[in-house]
Amino acid sequence: MLLNDVRLQEAISNHGLDAIVATSPENVLYASGFWCLPQWIRRGPQAFVVLGASAIDNPVVITGTSTLDLIADQNVRARVRRYGAFTVDTDLTTILDPVSARQAELHQLTDDRDALAALVAEIRATGLSGARIGIDEIGLLPGDVDKLRSELPDVTWIPASSLLRWVRAVKTPEEIDRLRSIGGITERSIAAAFNEAMSSGATELSLARAFHTQTIKEDAFPVLGCIGFGERSALMNVQPSDRELRKGDIIRFDVGGHFRNYRADIARNACFGEPSPDVRLKYDALNKGVKRGIEHIRPGVPASKIFEVVVETVRKEGIPHYHRSHVGHGIGLDGYDLPLLSASSQDVLEAGMVLCIETPYYEIGRVGLQVEDMLVVRPDGAEMLTNAGNNLLVLN
Repeated sequence: MLLNDVRLQEAISNHGLDAIVATSPENVLYASGFWCLPQWIRRGPQAFVVLGASAIDNPVVITGTSTLDLIADQNVRARVRRYGAFTVDTDLTTILDPVSARQAELHQLTDDRDALAALVAEIRATGLSGARIGIDEIGLLPGDVDKLRSELPDVTWIPASSLLRWVRAVKTPEEIDRLRSIGGITERSIAAAFNEAMSSGATELSLARAFHTQTIKEDAFPVLGCIGFGERSALMNVQPSDRELRKGDIIRFDVGGHFRNYRADIARNACFGEPSPDVRLKYDALNKGVKRGIEHIRPGVPASKIFEVVVETVRKEGIPHYHRSHVGHGIGLDGYDLPLLSASSQDVLEAGMVLCIETPYYEIGRVGLQVEDMLVVRPDGAEMLTNAGNNLLVLN
């Protein structure tokens, strides 16, 4: 189960809502288990999920006719409203398999014309025309809320994207299992890339190819692949090039795929040959900052406290001028879930949160270093989903 229904019920109650509508790709998937392909590749209303305060375990999915095959194939357990024209043919002599039979059944539903019209029809049909409804504004286009207000003047619309983001911050066991899986896949993919680094003529691109190939071999999919050598390791968002690996180069990975829609984001470094004392000192300082931050992970600890501990440790251990806007973030369906580990963050750690904790450092034209791992906040501390180890990896 993806949805933390207890936490969602708490949020709905605290905000006095009668229902909530998910509209963004992450929230539609989270609320219903429905992965709507078009919604992940273009903007605008594609799919909505309506959750009533008294029936959050019975979602209503509103989606385009062209995606009904996905509803059937993913075995989405929800009532469905469809909108829009899309032609499929059926030979009446064909004996349909269960997925095709479900798709054919869904095509018989009334066409509600467009996504907003379908949402209005659902709200009217379920007696919510005078209700207080939270709506995830992220998946809407400018003017959509005005249209809803015009069609349903007695509904009080409450922006709810931040509310749903708060709900998603504490993961269910199923979510944690998926995050653990993609964390392990990403570590093994990095190992495959480091093996490629030992080949003659290795390039950033050849390491990226090895990394992503391993990810795909393990039934995950590429998302993030920042891989840079030497001076290019200091490019924060480096994209792999044909730059060849040379002796003395630092290799920096800031990478992660996704497995069953859940994301990884970790960083690793290696040096091709012995690193300089300065590089080793700085890497050790960054690593100690992460380790010290992990030691302070507990439910009830302010995210800003983790930021303070990490930055102070890095400064004390070898980079006195170290500065960061944040040293980590939550992760899940989105690459940046709550909490944010920053100086100004108002977030407080809770059991079940999954975090990335990181200490990037960039010297333009010289070197980039970055330690980053994933962990689960448990009642007695941090459960590591990935582990960078204690020392800078040296490849010879």
